Amino acid sequence: MQKNRKEKLVLPFNELGIKDVPLVGGKNASLGEMYRYVTGRGVRVPNGYAVTAYAYHYFLREAGIKRAIRDTLKDLDTHNIRNLQERGKKVRQIIMRAKFPQQLEEEIIAAYKQLSKSYGVAATDVAVRSSATAEDLPDASFAGQQETYLNITNPQGLLDACKKCMASLFTDRAISYREDKHFDHFKIGLSIGVQKMVRSDKAVSGVMFTLDTESGFRDVVLINASYGLGENIVKGVVTPDESMVFKPTLKKFATDKRINPIIVRILGTKEMRMVYGKGRGATTKNIPVPQKERNRFALKPGEVIQLAEWGVEIEKHYKRPMDIEWAKDGVDGKLYIVQARPETIHAQKHAQILEEYILEKRSAVLTRGSAVGSKIGSGKVRIIKDVSKLDTFQKGEVLVSEMTDPDWEPAMKIASGIVTNSGGRTCHAAIVSREMGIPCVVGTGNADAVLRNGQEVTVSCAEGDEGYVYAGVLPFTLRKTTLTNLPRPKKTKIMMNIGSPDLAFAASFIPNDGVGLAREELIITNAIKAHPLALLNYKKLPPKIKKEIDRVSPGYVNKEQFFKEKLSQGIAQIAAAFYPKDVILRLIDFRTNEFAGLIGGSTYEPEERNPMIGWRGASRYYDPVFRPAFEMELKAIYAARKDMGLNNLKLMVPFCRTIAEGEKVLTIMAEHGFVGRKFKKHLPKGTTVPRDAEEVDIYVMCEIPSNVVLAHKFAEIFDGFSIGSNDLTQLTLGVDRDSEIVSHVYDERNLAVKTLIATVIDTAHKHKTKIGICGQAPSDFPDFAEFLILAGIDSISLNPDTVIRTTERLAKMDA
Repeated sequence: MQKNRKEKLVLPFNELGIKDVPLVGGKNASLGEMYRYVTGRGVRVPNGYAVTAYAYHYFLREAGIKRAIRDTLKDLDTHNIRNLQERGKKVRQIIMRAKFPQQLEEEIIAAYKQLSKSYGVAATDVAVRSSATAEDLPDASFAGQQETYLNITNPQGLLDACKKCMASLFTDRAISYREDKHFDHFKIGLSIGVQKMVRSDKAVSGVMFTLDTESGFRDVVLINASYGLGENIVKGVVTPDESMVFKPTLKKFATDKRINPIIVRILGTKEMRMVYGKGRGATTKNIPVPQKERNRFALKPGEVIQLAEWGVEIEKHYKRPMDIEWAKDGVDGKLYIVQARPETIHAQKHAQILEEYILEKRSAVLTRGSAVGSKIGSGKVRIIKDVSKLDTFQKGEVLVSEMTDPDWEPAMKIASGIVTNSGGRTCHAAIVSREMGIPCVVGTGNADAVLRNGQEVTVSCAEGDEGYVYAGVLPFTLRKTTLTNLPRPKKTKIMMNIGSPDLAFAASFIPNDGVGLAREELIITNAIKAHPLALLNYKKLPPKIKKEIDRVSPGYVNKEQFFKEKLSQGIAQIAAAFYPKDVILRLIDFRTNEFAGLIGGSTYEPEERNPMIGWRGASRYYDPVFRPAFEMELKAIYAARKDMGLNNLKLMVPFCRTIAEGEKVLTIMAEHGFVGRKFKKHLPKGTTVPRDAEEVDIYVMCEIPSNVVLAHKFAEIFDGFSIGSNDLTQLTLGVDRDSEIVSHVYDERNLAVKTLIATVIDTAHKHKTKIGICGQAPSDFPDFAEFLILAGIDSISLNPDTVIRTTERLAKMDA
């Protein structure tokens, strides 16, 4: 290192570190830090060098243009988009017309030749990226504020790209962003990173976050991938593939390659591939991706795991969640990390404050897509189809567009909501709206067609992974809860009921003792959509039903594999969210009318006059007609518990009317690798149990009076009870809970119901068997929850929105 390092015009990556942000900006400092320290851990980072921020200030001084820039910005008004556009354009022209000092040109070219030599060529291809000295800080991402120029292959092209980068410090969006963050335009310098190109135009690229971007859940790595250059993902031009890797099992994978740490894989549409254009002055262009390629994942599972391992190493080095760009070279077939910055959204949130946006009323759904964040906003629609029309946008309107890029930020920051046709959870619109705290729904596919200018709408991202645009301005409330020192019951566990994997990560932040009821039904309804027997018998189905199944299972020739993967991933998401706490998974409990509503369902389901007490629960599982579907379900659960390493999963059999039914179901489960701890002593002779079968807790739902009357017998073969107060009330009082006519009779607090519950709790304890409740009653009625505490129940499982207030109340009783 030289003494006058602060006045160097060029610095190679191997001389840079994270402390050099004032010299080379966050992006280049991070690249230098990774190149020096993280490559030693196996992370592959392309080499390069930085043109320093000092070089930028040196250029402004030697060219004599600083005063002209200052005069141009004197009457700047970033809330007047036309004013902003005029000032920005003039400053950029001033910079582009100025001449680089000779010494600066010489040093940039000398460093380029040295880099080319290190790769064994006369003129290597490089990427030229801007790196502002205030960017990528913990409280400001500066995402996409300045420009990037790719595939530069000669010295003159490199010099031109460097000057364009310097001019991009004064793009409209960069000027506006600095004003909002209160950064002085002249105290910020611009450094330029010159880095060996990764030819992802011939392969794949994407982004990776070392946490869940929506909830802030830190035990996963989220990876998005699409074909070609990465700009399409950032700008939201394509919907990328999405993979989620669970860090605790990724750690196990290091010593046991049989474990699959990938808990979620969602196939994106990946409609376009960005490649380099041809001819003089050409930059990039988009070409369509053939349907065959769209229908397969851009990354192999091994590559997903490799990236996740690198993400964990980078996070470990920086000691904080990271936002990382990666690329695969289509020439050498290798993966590379090309950029890393601190994740800036969840890092600023107060972990002990729980914010819940609650929609009080709903109306017609106008369009839907992927929810970004968890907020709600409303206002009048303003459809903008071109960036040149941004000056028509008014504060408080809902911005609707095909997609956004950094040029749109002056309008985005004053929007009450953002809705786009295209894009995924890591596109530009998603990243910026998260940082700005604006509700955003991306990937609707039709927003600018179904919405109209001036129409009042409500944008809701508070209902899980799916975001909705409702007609009209709807009322909502914001509830804030301080979680510090929340009192908790000492004897009774407070668990949660979780049905949607999309809500699991966010729900895990609520103080809890695990999941007392994890449901499969929403996974099947939302992710699979087809009847399991229709999937098993796909080849025999009529063409019309086949077409419907193909529509919901793109990329899957084997429909049984589709069912197994989607169900196991949904289950895994819930289990991972609460790992290593217990997650009690109830087997499928659809009734015949609900099964019939799935694609192809009417072919396999009988019509019943009262499905509520018909062919459901245990009676299905051993029936020869449905048993193949049950066995397919067990394979999916096995994949989540055994293959993915989520051994916190426990299982639960619903609607088991008799001991004989229980024995039949438990025997089938044992044959598929799930041996109940108590039932292993009762296994029928000749039962074939797989060599790698595991002992597992298998509970039974207590929701039929026979379960109470014969509780001592059920306790001999099952490892625990979970009271389903909904059905137990229905069958005790003889009330169809779907009937409005007799609904006034239906009451879980009826003495007959409470007597049965108190009785079964007592019986369970006498037989040293765990017992909890997962029915709706304790969520709805605090006095019922108090009754359960007095009866000595082991655990109470509540809906997430009632956990905090019920916990506080019960803590006073169970002290």
